[in-house]
Amino acid sequence: MSKRDELIGKYAGTIRGKIGEEPDMDLLRKVTIGCGPSIYNSDSETVAASQPGEMETLKNNFLIKKLGLSDGPKLDEGIDTVMDKYGRSERSKYRAVVYYLLTKHFGKESVYG
Repeated sequence: MSKRDELIGKYAGTIRGKIGEEPDMDLLRKVTIGCGPSIYNSDSETVAASQPGEMETLKNNFLIKKLGLSDGPKLDEGIDTVMDKYGRSERSKYRAVVYYLLTKHFGKESVYG
């Protein structure tokens, strides 16, 4: 099993255990691949939800540029919803899981079609 496949399995387990949902494995795989090499670096594999700069980067680089959403209060509300779902107290929020949840939340699965 490749390192990426191991990570996808770990992310799927996180979605099942922390979120309580059965992941769409095809979408999770595509989102994980879309994260590129960041998933292999311990610093960039997670999202620091408590840092406003990180949330702004997530909004601009992922939601607006990647998913093609328009800036506005709905983006912040969506991020808050996903962070609440993941668990605010959870220190290690895997980037691929956050991106997966945001993609599902905004109904933008077609971006990874």
